[in-house]
Amino acid sequence: MTTRWSRKDLLGLRELSVDEINLVLDTADAFKQVGTREIKKVPALRGKTLVNFFVEPSTRTRTSFELAAFRLSADVINISAATSSLSKGETLKDTAKILEANHVDIIVLRHGSAGAAQFLAERVRSSVINAGDGAHEHPTQGLLDTYTIREKKKRIEGLNVAIIGDILFSRVARSNIFALTKLGARVTLVGPSTLLPRDFEKLGVTISYDIDEVLPTADVVNLLRIQHERQRKEYFPGIGEYIKLFGLTKERAKLLKPDCLIMHPGPINRGVEIDSELADGNQSVILDQVTNGLAVRMAVLYLCGGIAA
Repeated sequence: MTTRWSRKDLLGLRELSVDEINLVLDTADAFKQVGTREIKKVPALRGKTLVNFFVEPSTRTRTSFELAAFRLSADVINISAATSSLSKGETLKDTAKILEANHVDIIVLRHGSAGAAQFLAERVRSSVINAGDGAHEHPTQGLLDTYTIREKKKRIEGLNVAIIGDILFSRVARSNIFALTKLGARVTLVGPSTLLPRDFEKLGVTISYDIDEVLPTADVVNLLRIQHERQRKEYFPGIGEYIKLFGLTKERAKLLKPDCLIMHPGPINRGVEIDSELADGNQSVILDQVTNGLAVRMAVLYLCGGIAA
């Protein structure tokens, strides 16, 4: 039986079924071909209006959604917190209602507070896509990472995936965990104990504080950015110590299998999470992630946009 998409919103991957995740990935397969054409547009969302509402800044994610919407022939409006009425004291709910009164079909929301996307989705008829909410989830990043692994490895089930770094504050880590474990991967989280509480084991993952023990069996390593903007100093021992204990240096990379994929959601702190040469090396799929992010976001906008009121 063919899976049909029935969700108005994409708020996170925790609530998605395996079939729904696979539907997004399969739809992204079809849209990836659009990028190879001379005319890189399809009329799938012609007549629809999308608002990129980024209360928290992120040039990469906003640009990816904007390009995805343009390629689907949607009209796009970009709004940041600094240029919106939020800076004048207007509430998120009121801003969203104003947008809806202007017949906006899709709102892509990036917000520093966990649960902001769900709050919005419950109060508007427009489709709401979560582009990252606090330290909760970043569903399209989780989907594009999963898509990249599936594309390169031809499967997800049975793979050993190591997610390394700032787990506690990472919405990327959470979305990756939900998608990958549902699709049958074995996920190991690695990082300093201050940034990797044992509570994460409840999500069906393994926890390790020794990167050198994990790397030799990994099929994929996903290195997370150290998020200084979300941390207090007591969580973090210092850049030098972090590199020594958890950085993917050239010497440490010798532990990896030759076909192990090296991933990073970006932006990269070169020389911190990963050595610069490794980021640009043969095992790196970081640029593939960027390309695949466009296809995945086209798929999400297409699926949710088709439900939009």
